[in-house]
Amino acid sequence: MTAELHIFAVPGIPDVAPGADLGALVADAVSRTGRAIEPGDVFVIAQKIVSKAEGALVRLDEVVPSPLAEQWAAAHGKDAAVVEVIFRESRRIVRMDRGILITVTHHGFVCANGGVDASNVGPGSGDVVTLLPRDPDASAERLRATLSEACGSPVATIVSDTFGRPWREGFVNVALGVAGLRPLIDYRGCLDPFGRELQATVIALADELASAAEIVTRKTARTPVAIVRGAAEWMGEGSGRMLVRDASRDLFR
Repeated sequence: MTAELHIFAVPGIPDVAPGADLGALVADAVSRTGRAIEPGDVFVIAQKIVSKAEGALVRLDEVVPSPLAEQWAAAHGKDAAVVEVIFRESRRIVRMDRGILITVTHHGFVCANGGVDASNVGPGSGDVVTLLPRDPDASAERLRATLSEACGSPVATIVSDTFGRPWREGFVNVALGVAGLRPLIDYRGCLDPFGRELQATVIALADELASAAEIVTRKTARTPVAIVRGAAEWMGEGSGRMLVRDASRDLFR
């Protein structure tokens, strides 16, 4: 049978406030669409609303920048309070160049600005930035449990965020947290159609599903959740941590 994926954006999710039951909000929005959830559906949920629900927010007027943050901000026309928050969210600076900060977060993610973001926070929130969830896998698991119960079917969840890529233009969505899904497809040891054994091919399935979901959620459409149907064969135990390459095997840092 030919493999197929179907991806649906979930409209009608309201602005999310700290302390909100995000799983219940998503389940309610799904119920209003009249769309039945099937076993193995994968919910891809934008990190921003997860962070907002969990209160992973910082008021910039409460931040006291360090001398290094003040110096960097002045040199590159940045907000010193935002730079200070980035430093706090980073366990290591990979690159500081041309006004760009590439850091390793406390989770181990290598990304711009330590995952700190001022976009899509909410109206009148110019003095507030969001942080990445403290434990994206735990966030994904809580959402998986709530949605599976509310929808009456076992589902998987991905907490996604937008990352840049070395050597490639454009951004893609990747999986930060994963629950109920095996995030990697390991083809090593399999034979290609010509009988050659594959030696290194491991596909980042969860990242691919997160990227595919962004095509329908879109960055400015106010639809931060999508459902991917057709990936049930990969349901199982897994986590977003499995996608983070250990520094000992990383040739570029």
